[in-house]
Amino acid sequence: MKLRHSARTDVGKTRDHNEDDFGVGEGAGVEQYGELLVVCDGMGGHAAGEVASHLGVETILSSYYGDPSEDRTEVLQKAFERANERIHAEGRGTMGTTGVAALLYQGMLHIANVGDSRAYLIRDGAIRQISRDHSLVGEQVAAGVITAEQARSLYYRNVITRALGYQSEVVVDLFHYPLQAGDTIVLSSDGLHGLVTDDEICQTALTLPLTDAVDRLIDLANERGGTDNITAIIAHVDDLDLPAAHAAERTAADQPTVELPVTVVPDQSLEEETPAPAVGAAMPGELAISPAATLRPRAAYEPPAPRRLTWHGALLAFVLFAALSAVTLFVAYPSVLAPGISAPPPTAAAPTAPPPTAAAPTAPPPT
Repeated sequence: MKLRHSARTDVGKTRDHNEDDFGVGEGAGVEQYGELLVVCDGMGGHAAGEVASHLGVETILSSYYGDPSEDRTEVLQKAFERANERIHAEGRGTMGTTGVAALLYQGMLHIANVGDSRAYLIRDGAIRQISRDHSLVGEQVAAGVITAEQARSLYYRNVITRALGYQSEVVVDLFHYPLQAGDTIVLSSDGLHGLVTDDEICQTALTLPLTDAVDRLIDLANERGGTDNITAIIAHVDDLDLPAAHAAERTAADQPTVELPVTVVPDQSLEEETPAPAVGAAMPGELAISPAATLRPRAAYEPPAPRRLTWHGALLAFVLFAALSAVTLFVAYPSVLAPGISAPPPTAAAPTAPPPTAAAPTAPPPT
């Protein structure tokens, strides 16, 4: 497979340090295990975001290329899980990062993501967001609570519902597509796609050389305020050039798509100008074979296992528990005294006089 790519990160116009990071596979591992591209967007304050994003990129790349197991998609998922464990151990749950990765291996595109950094596939002049935004506004747009246009102006638009490092375990979304010659893959942090539309990303990637396209996209984001760190990777597949065995595997994979259970957060873009296809709608040559275990329903529709609680789920559980406890306490102890104050001793009840009886009428004196 012949592949070209270009990548760059920029601090933006309002931040004094860059909490984004990116990485690409290099050396002999690429020839053996494919090209892996990674973008992470850290958070945590006091430089913790920089540490988290760097650990994320470094761990995903080293874990993937350091594992010789045959199932490369499972290796990719484990690389994300290992990054989550390492960041969680380092920050003790106080720092985190998004993570999105594109693996191009044996004629297939595999996308893994946690958080709201995005992966796009551009094919035949059209762009589609492959990853799913794990964010409050992303879920609200998907559920039809708000419009995509409203989402762009909400103050909590950057609040994410899933990240690497904040909890001891993480659910990683995986997506799989047969590649075609001429495909273009774009990875971005929200500092880019929050200010540049999907149409602009598509047209820029298709009309400019890769390095110029990356520079132009970052310039566009900065021209519109540069309110966050900005990162972009663009990769273009010039030729698949697959061995016969891999070509045969792709022929089988190109059969009609088998639709398996998917997460209830639909594939969406925050741009109304380019609405994403409905969940399950396949692009030409698409194969939806994500393992069901990586496509668990979201908390808004089905209560997750306790260890999977998001922050808003945990808060709701705490409020319900506190309310139930208060009711129980009130019923069991109708009067609670302040410390150091004892109840007065009971007093004997004064005897009550018998009720008065009506006097019998007296007879009148004789006359």
